[in-house]
Amino acid sequence: MAEEPKLVDELRKMEYEPLLPVEIKLISWSVISGAVLLGILVWVSYTFFPGQH
Repeated sequence: MAEEPKLVDELRKMEYEPLLPVEIKLISWSVISGAVLLGILVWVSYTFFPGQH
C-alpha cells in the first residue's frame, strides 16, 4: 500500500505565493470593519444596558 501524503510534507512542497493587492485590501477592510463594529457593539451595550456593567 502506498503511504498517504501527510499535510506537513505537502505544505513543505508548496511554493511561496505572495498575497495579491486585492487580497490585502480585503483583509484590511475586514479587520477594520470588524474593529469598528466591535466598537459600535460596545457603545450600544454601555448606552442601552448600563445596569449590567
